[in-house]
Amino acid sequence: MTAHPKPSPISATVDFDAPGVQHGFLRLPYSRDDAAWGSVMIPVTVVANGTGPTALLTGANHGDEYEGPIALFELARSLRPEEVTGRVIIVPAMNQPAFAAGTRTSPIDRGNMNRSFPGRPDGTVTEKIADYFQRVLLPLADVVLDFHSGGRTLDFLPFCAAHVLPDKAQEARAFDLVRAFGAPWSVKMLEIDAVGMYDTAAEEMGKVFVTTELGGGGTASARTTGIAIRGCRNFLIEAGILKSEPHPQPTQWLDMPDGDCFTFAEDGGLIRFCADLGEQVENGQTVAMIYPIGRTGAEPITLSARRAGLLTARHFPGLVKPGDCVAVIADEVEG
Repeated sequence: MTAHPKPSPISATVDFDAPGVQHGFLRLPYSRDDAAWGSVMIPVTVVANGTGPTALLTGANHGDEYEGPIALFELARSLRPEEVTGRVIIVPAMNQPAFAAGTRTSPIDRGNMNRSFPGRPDGTVTEKIADYFQRVLLPLADVVLDFHSGGRTLDFLPFCAAHVLPDKAQEARAFDLVRAFGAPWSVKMLEIDAVGMYDTAAEEMGKVFVTTELGGGGTASARTTGIAIRGCRNFLIEAGILKSEPHPQPTQWLDMPDGDCFTFAEDGGLIRFCADLGEQVENGQTVAMIYPIGRTGAEPITLSARRAGLLTARHFPGLVKPGDCVAVIADEVEG
């Protein structure tokens, strides 16, 4: 990809090449009503020691997903240089404006960070942040772990995932890291909307990219937070960066082989689920019903599974709109 001729407006208060621990910011000038010479301040930590791989760890790509930020603020607080061979770059809140607002997208420009790559140095705030990751941070990395969960609108079985890729060596290394992460479920991921994604940007550079979906509902439980914290350290150990003993966990592999895994609503209304997360469903089984809310006495609309498998994700709020993803069904497979 040809580099954008304009420089990034973001400056780092840390030196990515210096050894030791540094806590600082990615500072993006942002003039607004309450601060004419203001800035968006994105916290960043760099921990480096000796020669080795670089891991780029990110959370709050979407601002209403919390397991990743919790795990990464904790790691940034506790990680010491003597534990590391190589370098760890930690950005707990990639889309800091969205994270501070508790929203999926930025309250400044409504930008969805995970649909904004490669970004623009002269674009919106979200595009400027994406551009900095595209041109500065991703090139530094060998392995990337980007934490996600369902946010306020989805709920997932807690899983770690990587994509099926044309480069089978890159794919195999990603799945090794997924296995080491040790979430209860591990997924061979199919994306339904990959354009502009951070994942795609990293993979096209040849980086080994791993992601998660660790729950949802706009909160983080003790269980899912524990999975994130333990899994992050396991990831760094498997990457050859963290000098420690891993804490391996059993995992069940899932596959999302095609678009029939996804069930979408064509009507709006009150949703009633007929199966819960983690339950097996059959092809054609009713997974949900949608009741029209404008009148009583109307028959609900049924939504049927288009394949047999494990109910892996579901719509979280009680009301659904046309076009919403209602359910995701995956196949249980051998790892």
